[in-house]
Amino acid sequence: MTHPSTHLDIVAAPGVFADLATAQEVVARALSARGLTGGIVDAAAGSDEAIVVPGDGIPIDVSPYSSVVRVDLGQCTPDRSPGIRTHIRGRGLDGLRFAIDSAYFHRFHPGTILKYGNHPEQRVELRLPEGDDPFPVAMLIHGGYWRSRWEFDLMDAMAVDLTQRGYATWNVEYRRPDEHGWDTMTGDVAAALAALKTAPDSLDLSRIVLMGHSAGGQLALRLAADSVGTSVAPALAVSLAGVLDLRVGDERWLGEGAVSNAIGARFADARDTYEASSPISRLPLGVPQLVVSAVDDDPNLLEISRAYYAAASAGGDSVTSVEGPGGHFAVVDPSSEIWGEIISAVDASLAVT
Repeated sequence: MTHPSTHLDIVAAPGVFADLATAQEVVARALSARGLTGGIVDAAAGSDEAIVVPGDGIPIDVSPYSSVVRVDLGQCTPDRSPGIRTHIRGRGLDGLRFAIDSAYFHRFHPGTILKYGNHPEQRVELRLPEGDDPFPVAMLIHGGYWRSRWEFDLMDAMAVDLTQRGYATWNVEYRRPDEHGWDTMTGDVAAALAALKTAPDSLDLSRIVLMGHSAGGQLALRLAADSVGTSVAPALAVSLAGVLDLRVGDERWLGEGAVSNAIGARFADARDTYEASSPISRLPLGVPQLVVSAVDDDPNLLEISRAYYAAASAGGDSVTSVEGPGGHFAVVDPSSEIWGEIISAVDASLAVT
């Protein structure tokens, strides 16, 4: 059996970094964290997969590689060229860390990419566990304040951990409203859930958990409410530091105006859209819920989650709260202290042993 290489090249064009030493430090830390070797080079002799940083708008020769992770430090249009597996853009120098993580998970814990529509962003990554099926399903909805520079690679570590615990994971990419509009995004996540009907027979569609992080928490709980009575409906909806009150999110100017930027208007000018989309306005959802918060997160998000939990409990839904140490990303980090509490609560709700 051939084992994947632990060496990873980051091929960077001359002058693409303002300070090469800083980029090398970022790369060295990220490689070490995943047990990989490699570094920034001018060219690679060929690889299973390479990370390429060509500079804004510069095409890539993918022929030396089986696939490429493209990185652009600034925001730009997505590169959908053949041979480019994923394009990480607009995340600054930290995009190198995300690219290394993406390459690591692709090599050592690969999933299967499936389409639920014709647009390149209408896709999911399915990972199936070992063991006896049918498997409970965790549908994962990433966050990023509804902005296109953040993609479903944010959920890779979580997806791998859940798969190792016996869940089939359905990691969803969707079109974001800064490039495609709010209603398009809402339709995409609904279509991704409905597409489970065409997924392998090894999935137990009576035990679906929706797990959304940050902006994805809003999408997950709204989707849960919209799915009541449909042919594919969740048994549990989980908010992981979710933006569960869009009116308050708009008033507090979360994410530098992320809510109104995504919806296209402030609350006063689009009240119907806010109330249809905001989980707290949809209570009772009619679906069991788990509301998760890390106590060192943005205090506005912590307050929103606590207020939502109180309202959901008073409204008659079955709802559980988990709070624990850590910041905003601790709730999707399998190495965090709070992660074990999240898994225990989800397992208990779905009767997973």
